[in-house]
Amino acid sequence: MGDPDNPQASSRGLGRGMVIAAWVLLLVLLTLFFNDRLDKQNNPNQQLSATTVDGAAEVTLQRNRFGHYVATGSINGKPVEFMLDTGATDVSIPAKLADKLGLQRGRATVYQTANGPITAWQTSLDEIQLGPLRLGPVRASINPGDSTGAVLLGMSFLRHLDFKQQGNTLTLSYPRPDNP
Repeated sequence: MGDPDNPQASSRGLGRGMVIAAWVLLLVLLTLFFNDRLDKQNNPNQQLSATTVDGAAEVTLQRNRFGHYVATGSINGKPVEFMLDTGATDVSIPAKLADKLGLQRGRATVYQTANGPITAWQTSLDEIQLGPLRLGPVRASINPGDSTGAVLLGMSFLRHLDFKQQGNTLTLSYPRPDNP
């Protein structure tokens, strides 16, 4: 390195250390910034707010950059990430997440998926919450082959709601009685 008795060499070493520390700090900050941006691109609906139209609660979701509607909500009061899937019969929960949520595995059932048949376990959820919308109990399945971590929010939940897509937004609300 240098002579410890030489103050000039000691200053250079300290300066070099400060430059390295600044670069490391910059890289950490950039990593955090871009990870947050990527999370928001994948799930632009992390913070859902309640809106009321004609006295009825509704939630409006933004489509993510991949064309999907992904949103943060909860199952039995515990936070999860949902991907809306009108092609799924039930709410489909990855097995690892189901274990974390403490869900009981019921009867094994074969489901037909886009990737072929799978065997999953039936279960029931006390409550699903998506913004101001709460429904329960809701039929669901525990999918042992899904490692994505996202819950497919299928028709066992969505059929109880009205939904309207316009452009890149999807609005969900409780059904309104028909006006005469």
